[in-house]
Amino acid sequence: MAEPIPYLHPKAVLSMDIEVKVNKPNPILSKEKVVIYNRNVDVKSTIKALETGNNVLITELYNNGSILIKELQQHLSEKLPNKSFKEQREFRLVYHKLSNLILIEIENHQLLVKKSPNIGWFEKLYPDTKDLLLTYPQVQGLNSSWQWYKNGITIPVLRNKIHPYYGVYFPTRFEHLELFDNWLKRYSGPKKTAIDVGIGSGILAMQLVKHGFQKVLGTDTNPNAIVGLKESMGTTKLSRKIELDFASLFGKWNQPTELIIFNPPWLPETRNSENLDEAIYYNKSLFNNFFEAAKERLLPDGKLVLIFSNLAQIIGLSKENPIEQEIANGGRFQLERCFTKNVKKDTEKTKRDLNWRNKEEVELWVLTHK
Repeated sequence: MAEPIPYLHPKAVLSMDIEVKVNKPNPILSKEKVVIYNRNVDVKSTIKALETGNNVLITELYNNGSILIKELQQHLSEKLPNKSFKEQREFRLVYHKLSNLILIEIENHQLLVKKSPNIGWFEKLYPDTKDLLLTYPQVQGLNSSWQWYKNGITIPVLRNKIHPYYGVYFPTRFEHLELFDNWLKRYSGPKKTAIDVGIGSGILAMQLVKHGFQKVLGTDTNPNAIVGLKESMGTTKLSRKIELDFASLFGKWNQPTELIIFNPPWLPETRNSENLDEAIYYNKSLFNNFFEAAKERLLPDGKLVLIFSNLAQIIGLSKENPIEQEIANGGRFQLERCFTKNVKKDTEKTKRDLNWRNKEEVELWVLTHK
């Protein structure tokens, strides 16, 4: 049986002077002016209410929310194209806007409707607010996240499961992790310290520890990543091997190191991008800022390893690879080696037109000082 995960308050003090407050869905404290939905209500009129900007409250059964969500998806699929990458993104924007007008009530940290799941995040994330409303998609996300957190997720390159905290990205495909693991097996340099920029769920850092690194220094701008890792490591061996800083890029880690790891977002932001997920989209200044800072923190014989993908090129979001641009024009680093690995093809069960997936490759770039 797995050891219980220690509790950490959503406002976690990680040092003498740093308090990290986790990201969580903003609670809605009033249910005034809502349209009631259950199985006795006409679903088409309910969708019209959503399209005119009205909130809809799910009542009676938890599954009523799923029924309404499914009908909304079907309604939008008949109205909007949903094949190309750009069409899918526009579809998701409209769906996100309308589906998040669907609300569900929580009382005493439990969903009020019948036959609903028990979601421990309500008490962990809202210890001082027992009664609230959240959107139905938020609750669906919290439910899935709670299962992953409670039961753990198997990662092929790690010995133990990870328990990702709410709001922290974790991979569902593993080719890039396998590529990194294979590189680490062949790495013959010193293993005193490494810096993991954007540590996320901690998988790359754990791989480094597995392959003998004495200390891994990690940063992240997502407070949930820092709080979640601090909680899951507890007082285990990992807590002595991995140190954390809630900061962008290199944070407080100024001492030069022999290895820097960076698995940046793989897609560039676009002008019409809203509510950007920083784990997926990067801004124009990210890579230049990273390479500039990395130049000062990499030892003379050190290695800079970036994990990337050709995804932006094959779906038409960008014609340029920012790492190739740095090598060609940055004047700071040179290429030692680039390794690639094909991403597994989607199954025939996939309904969407994702032929571009078959062309996707993950990349591991090894750079050294010029």
